[in-house]
Amino acid sequence: MQKKQNNIALVWFRNDLRVQDNNVLNTAIQNHKSVIACYFFDPRHYQITDLGFKKTEKFRAKFLIETITNLKTNLKTLNIELFIFNESPETSIEKLVKTHNIKYIYSQKEWTSEEAKVLKKVKTSISKDITFNGYYDQFLYHPNDINMSLKEIPQVFTNFRKKLEKFSQVRDSIKSHPAEKVETIVNDTEIPSLNDLGFENFETHPNAAFPFKGGEDNALERLDDYFFKTKKLGFYKKTRNGLVGTDFSSKFSPWLANGSISARTIYWKVKQFEKEHFKNQSTYWLIFELVWRDYFKYISLKHNNKIFKIGGILNKTYNWKTDRIQIEKWINGETKSSFVNANMIELKKTGWMSNRGRQNVASFFAKELFLDWRIGAVYFETMLIDYDVHSNYGNWMYVSGVGNDPRDRKFNVDLQAERYDTNGKFQKLWLQETLF
Repeated sequence: MQKKQNNIALVWFRNDLRVQDNNVLNTAIQNHKSVIACYFFDPRHYQITDLGFKKTEKFRAKFLIETITNLKTNLKTLNIELFIFNESPETSIEKLVKTHNIKYIYSQKEWTSEEAKVLKKVKTSISKDITFNGYYDQFLYHPNDINMSLKEIPQVFTNFRKKLEKFSQVRDSIKSHPAEKVETIVNDTEIPSLNDLGFENFETHPNAAFPFKGGEDNALERLDDYFFKTKKLGFYKKTRNGLVGTDFSSKFSPWLANGSISARTIYWKVKQFEKEHFKNQSTYWLIFELVWRDYFKYISLKHNNKIFKIGGILNKTYNWKTDRIQIEKWINGETKSSFVNANMIELKKTGWMSNRGRQNVASFFAKELFLDWRIGAVYFETMLIDYDVHSNYGNWMYVSGVGNDPRDRKFNVDLQAERYDTNGKFQKLWLQETLF
């Protein structure tokens, strides 16, 4: 067992907002007697983009505030103080480093362009003798365990999945133990309110399919309820394309997106469920979806900023349009498709949309209206509670014909509505919203 260093380590939380199964946090605790942590409500995340959307809307902002509130409480049980700033990281990390004589900073590795730029700015803003320790901790299958290089990541998901299932193992979950308490720490930072971030307070819509609150405790409670109390996991494959209600799918994605729960935790709970109850296609399918999530992260790692380019990872050329009137009609649920409209109204009112809905409205945007798919992707980034850069852009490329679907399909939204909303219950639920 290595000797712990006496100096205080700093854990910079990004999209890993949990204490359970957090390799970044655990490594800092193992290496240092005392640890402090920080999180930034970066003002750039709440500004208006070039397209006229706020980068983060009120739904994800509220969920994030709830998440950080819970994280602060849970870190206290480990004797770790969380410093929270409504400032950019490069502005405030330097202050923490100087005040607490920090020599080591730990954080989750992020590779997409905006996150990489922030890290570069932070490194530039502080002393050269600071050691940065970055760890990949957002995967189900760790990059060191997949038995292939990034260049070898297959173009087709099925090939990727089969290789992982045959040659790779999921790592065990990690339990963090308390660090030594730092008695002299003074922390007068506060969690910003919605008003502080530029939003008005609001109540969750009564028909929201995702009425849950943010934070690790709520993620674990949802997992326990969906798996063990109700055993809804056992029917997941049959119900996952549902549209109305809270239990047609697991709803783990918002907590996964900001790292309130790890994919490994979910995986091992599925294995526990299979051992204690039963194993079927549904238990497999939930893991299948976690592998899809991994796949888009690896595609992003492999192709870097190409996932944000109009030609996608295939460099394909289409005659994309930027018709503002058509874009606004899509956003406001005023297209010729009542099914698309209902889904878009749900998104606007709740910050949530089902997987089935997302595929249809994205396909309609790109393949029916021929609008620049990146605009749709940016709008999803703005609105979705569960926005994840890799899955969002990966899925948008996929349905727009510039990503990982060799078939380049187009969804028939009318047939999709007949199949998945046969009695029109979902459409009636949300189209009536336009009357008020």
